[in-house]
Amino acid sequence: MPAEATFEGGLRKVARVVLLDPQERVLLLHGHEPDDPADNWWFTPGGGLEGAETREEAALRELAEETGITEVELGPVLWRRRCSFPFAGRRWDQDEWYYLARTRQTTTVAAGLTDLERRSVAGARWWTCQELTEAHETVYPTRFAELLRRLLDEGPPARPEVLDTEIV
Repeated sequence: MPAEATFEGGLRKVARVVLLDPQERVLLLHGHEPDDPADNWWFTPGGGLEGAETREEAALRELAEETGITEVELGPVLWRRRCSFPFAGRRWDQDEWYYLARTRQTTTVAAGLTDLERRSVAGARWWTCQELTEAHETVYPTRFAELLRRLLDEGPPARPEVLDTEIV
């Protein structure tokens, strides 16, 4: 994590992106514990704020760094959650905001990964909601397939939904 990452009340401020393509598939990254690829999960692109950047700026920067996707229409905040989890030998306490975004650009190139990300991100995949519902994979946030289905069926919420705090 960069030294300049911003913390609020001990929480790392994070912006994440729920990126949909024209077929309403969502892009997820496949991550794992750096020293144990068998300990793996799927998650949305995103990361911590740097310096004085806004969450919107962080969402777009992280998306570009992690996927190479820059042709994006950034939408509203869908969800907010607090989480705490062990990763790479330390505990991460985060306040995450999930932004809706849409793109026509579906080719990914992870050219801007940090050293830790290079050691812990195995790739990216576009998922349909049905594939996520049927998958026996760990996806964060939990209930992601259900949240995505509701988003696709009902559109974005009028105001961000606060998800349950997740502590692993």
